[in-house]
Parts: sequence; structure tokens; C-alpha cells
Amino acid sequence: MAVTFQLLALVHILLCCGALHFRKMEFAIQHTWDSNPVDHEPIRLAYSDGRSGLKIEVSGPFFKGFHPPAEPGLPDLSLRIYEVASSVFLDSTKNNYLEVVLCPYGQHLIVLKAAGYPLYQLLPIEFTTTITGDTWQGQALIPWTYFPPNVNKMNCYASHGIRENRTHEALYPVPKEDLVEGLYPDAIYQEYFQNFRLQSIMGEDWVQPESDLWRGKA
Repeated sequence: MAVTFQLLALVHILLCCGALHFRKMEFAIQHTWDSNPVDHEPIRLAYSDGRSGLKIEVSGPFFKGFHPPAEPGLPDLSLRIYEVASSVFLDSTKNNYLEVVLCPYGQHLIVLKAAGYPLYQLLPIEFTTTITGDTWQGQALIPWTYFPPNVNKMNCYASHGIRENRTHEALYPVPKEDLVEGLYPDAIYQEYFQNFRLQSIMGEDWVQPESDLWRGKA
């Protein structure tokens, strides 16, 4: 089943600036967290080279949820209960990860965790959004220094609605055969992440910049 979900990722390789290879990876979240098909157009995320960091582009349906308390462009710790799309980048060898949570209203939440413990929250990023009718688009730039060294796994999520009507979706969901009582729909189950390397976008010769944020933690 993991192979099936991996095939949902659409990889486009574009040529620009002569010999420079520009890679853009696109993903569509087509299942709920427990492997049911979504009943709407999927939320889509695209990753590409933003020079000083990873550019993340989000697009998809806008469910018109409540506006978070923070102003657009600012981080918000309460963001997980609102309408959001997120990406989690994992170093599975040491359980270190970067979580990027993006809201259609323009708020964001950036969390760095080492071995399950928060290192940093509320880190700033460049993030802008546009809402047009029943759809929204967003573009974020995530500095390379926010990523843990040796990222090798990734998953994407989307959530909307409130309380008993809240829907949680995942690019790589929990397979039906693994569903047991006690699983939480909004949890990060790292065992279902799939392979992902920043070099797939930046090229095999690219070396991830060192980060003081992770020094001594990774």
C-alpha cells in the first residue's frame, strides 16, 4: 500500500538557465488519515528551490473555517485546531523533525523537535496567501537552517472543520489493516512516512547548510 500512495506524488523536472536543473515535487492529499478517499478536490503541496530555503506552495479548497487569533503573517500556537495544511520533514534515524503548519488566513506554525522534545516553536517564515471564493493558495519559504540534518522521510497533512465534524487527511495515511482502537486522527505516525530527500529537489551535489538551531541536538 505504501508504494501505491507514493505514486500519488507527481515529480516534474524542468530545465532553466541553460544547464541548471530545477526540480519541483508536487503532492496531492487524496485520503483521510485512515485511508478513506477525500470527498473534495485534494489539497496540493509543491516543493521547490527557494534559494535561501525550501519554497512550499499550497493550493486547494477553502472550507471557510474560523479565523485564528493571530494576525496574518504571524505564528500561532493554536493553529492546529483551525483549517491548515502541513508538512513534516523527518530524520528517522534520530527522530528529529521539522513541522510546517500553514493556514489559508496567513498564519503559520513552525516546530522543531529533537527525539520527540520541542526545540523551537513560533519561528518566523515568509508566508503569503490568497483566498479566491472557495479556493486558496499560499506560498512559504522555509529556511534551510530549520531542517534537521539528513532528512530522509516526509508526510503531508490537511485538516478542516471543528470538534466532531473535523476532518484529518494525510498524504501517507494509516493503512486500513493497521487501524486499531486508540489511534488519534491528528497524530503524527512516523512509521507511515515515505522516503524523501532534499537532494531530490536541489541535486545530488547539494549540501545542506549547517544550522546553529540543530547544533548539538541532531
